Amino acid sequence: MAWFVLARLLFAGAVVYSAFLLRPLGPELAGNLLLGVGLAALAVVFEWQLRETPVTHMFGALIGGAIGLALAKGIGAALFWADAGDQRVAFLHSFILLLMPYLGLVLGGRKGEWLEPTRLMSLFRATGPERRYKILDTSVIIDGRIADLCDTGFIDGTIVIPQFVLKELQLVADSADSMKRNRGRRGLDILQKIQKMSGAEVIVSDADFPEVREVDLKLIELARSLSGKIVTNDFNLNKVAQLRGVDVLNINELANALKPVVLPGEIMKVFILKEGKEYNQGVAYLDDGTMVVVDNARKMISKNIDIVVTSVLQTTAGKMIFGRYLDPSQVSQAQGDERPRSRSQVAPAPSQPSASPVGTPAAPSSSGAPAPASGSTLPAESPSRPAVAPAGGK
Repeated sequence: MAWFVLARLLFAGAVVYSAFLLRPLGPELAGNLLLGVGLAALAVVFEWQLRETPVTHMFGALIGGAIGLALAKGIGAALFWADAGDQRVAFLHSFILLLMPYLGLVLGGRKGEWLEPTRLMSLFRATGPERRYKILDTSVIIDGRIADLCDTGFIDGTIVIPQFVLKELQLVADSADSMKRNRGRRGLDILQKIQKMSGAEVIVSDADFPEVREVDLKLIELARSLSGKIVTNDFNLNKVAQLRGVDVLNINELANALKPVVLPGEIMKVFILKEGKEYNQGVAYLDDGTMVVVDNARKMISKNIDIVVTSVLQTTAGKMIFGRYLDPSQVSQAQGDERPRSRSQVAPAPSQPSASPVGTPAAPSSSGAPAPASGSTLPAESPSRPAVAPAGGK
């Protein structure tokens, strides 16, 4: 940085010294020195504004300005027949000479990303299907699930990693906080894993938007310029992008869509991890991170218990399951209600004494009622009628 400051000082001194020697405003010394200082300051401010502009955009602005100047000269030469002494013709020439280079500078600077090597190569390729760009957010890179999606082929098209996202990841990886540092390094490892996949086409975009400060807004502008989609799991970015007309692929919404449906009344086993916010509540988490809030489970912390689902809250930010703790007797009763009922449960026989065959006395049961003798049958078609054995044991 020191040599930047030295270069600026030398440049400013050269401009002031040139104004002192040449005296463009006349013999007065003070006015010429002020002119030199003002021009040098203006040039330094202009250079400071361009410090974060990508090289491709500056190169595009230079090419556009040169093309605009050539067009203005061509248009001026084509108007040779006009009266050059007319003030209106002279003004028209001056306006064209200023307009064409200005349009070339602005348009060339805005479309400078087309000078990137990948874009230039695409101009010479055979015409094929339109490329679909998926722009990765910092949060989805750190999350890590995007690598599995790319590996399975659910993310198609070209994966774009913006340079400003890489810069933000590097800042997180260099953080003094150990947790943030580990998250940043995990994100960099995920990017390396994606780049090594054979079926994934990954490009790093140098496109930047210096007039936009926030990374989320930069992602939206990049998605607009590429006509691509943002891949994220940030709830706020999802909403802002949708308001601005940019398509978003939310990893959390995909995970919610793939979760098994849990209906109220179902029984599930969970591990109570901590105490809930309300009285006598416990909190558990499923394997996919879904929070389960259980009533009457505060005393069961650090235990696996059976609960019955009472309600499910589904939002774009995730899913929450609410349940109630069941003691073992309630669990067996609920599970028994779910099993198919047997024949005797559908139509139980009345507890009345049965007639025993002739010569065979009925043995008394534990309840005091005589038990039916061997050979006695229970008619299936009329279970409400007392079972009577045929006489003679036949």
